[in-house]
Amino acid sequence: MIIVLRPHPSIEDIAKVEEDVRQMGYVPHTIRGVVRTVVAAVGDETSKDSLEVLESLPCVERVIPIQRRYKLVSRQAQPEPTVVHVGNITIGGGVFHIIAGPCSVESYEQTVSTARCVAGAGATLLRGGAFKPRTSPYDFQGLGVEGLRILQQAKKETGLPVVSEVVREMDLGLLVGAVDVIQIGARNAMNYSLLEAVARSGKPVLLKRGMAATVEEWLLAAEYIAKNGNHNVILCERGIRTFENSTRNTLDISAVALAKQETNLPVFVDPSHAAGRRDIIPALARAAVAAGADGLMVEVHTDPELAHCDAAQQLSVEDFHKLVADVEPFVVAAGKMPGWRTGKTE
Repeated sequence: MIIVLRPHPSIEDIAKVEEDVRQMGYVPHTIRGVVRTVVAAVGDETSKDSLEVLESLPCVERVIPIQRRYKLVSRQAQPEPTVVHVGNITIGGGVFHIIAGPCSVESYEQTVSTARCVAGAGATLLRGGAFKPRTSPYDFQGLGVEGLRILQQAKKETGLPVVSEVVREMDLGLLVGAVDVIQIGARNAMNYSLLEAVARSGKPVLLKRGMAATVEEWLLAAEYIAKNGNHNVILCERGIRTFENSTRNTLDISAVALAKQETNLPVFVDPSHAAGRRDIIPALARAAVAAGADGLMVEVHTDPELAHCDAAQQLSVEDFHKLVADVEPFVVAAGKMPGWRTGKTE
């Protein structure tokens, strides 16, 4: 159930509602919007008192049952879009952002030179894998701690906030102090203990959809993070595994539209992992913008052919320049502000 408070409730009003929810056997999760504040009451409604009695409180406007299994991230719980703050960047606030950078951190020169190039071309956040989950145990697994140090230096030189993936819970402490957004990759999208640990870190989370996850499973993974006190979640559609083998994955554009309709979270699209080939990335990027995405996540390398991993899907710097110019009219037509044209990052 969701308890919707009247506009601009006092701290005392919110505390009163939270305490009453606890007394009735539920766990309160308060979501503060620009105007509205709601308290999501999580618990088994079949064995407890009805929360509808709280409508008698002067500060309560109404009590609404939530039918979705993902209660905290649903638009029923919070109709206003969630805005995720990453440094001085706002994600989900009407500005379209591009996360760009190499698939993996291979060296200082490769990472920093790529970071400088994507920053100059329009990227507003930098991606780079320090820890790499690979299908084969013999493939390049990333530079680990040294990779994090290189990413920090790239941030220092470009000002771009850093997005990097956590692979194991034991590595989480290393990433918390080194990156701005923690990525949960497709292989860990249903690793619920890792989701809970990342939530407790307090860092913004970029949650990719699992390789064969349904939209509901994807959104329930986001619910794990929100339920553990972290509402700073960015969803990322990266394609799902299907019978099609002409691309690495099948980009599910309908999932982008559904996620925007069903949840209040910002939604990004990763056309690089969906395509697995650089030639159709611009077309997929345009489709993502048209479907309502709030941003893109793209792999870029200064010399793609020599990349340690995913060489076929990494754009050259020149290709990335073209991509930014290619999607800009679509971003404007969708009613969003291109982050690379604002003169600021929010």
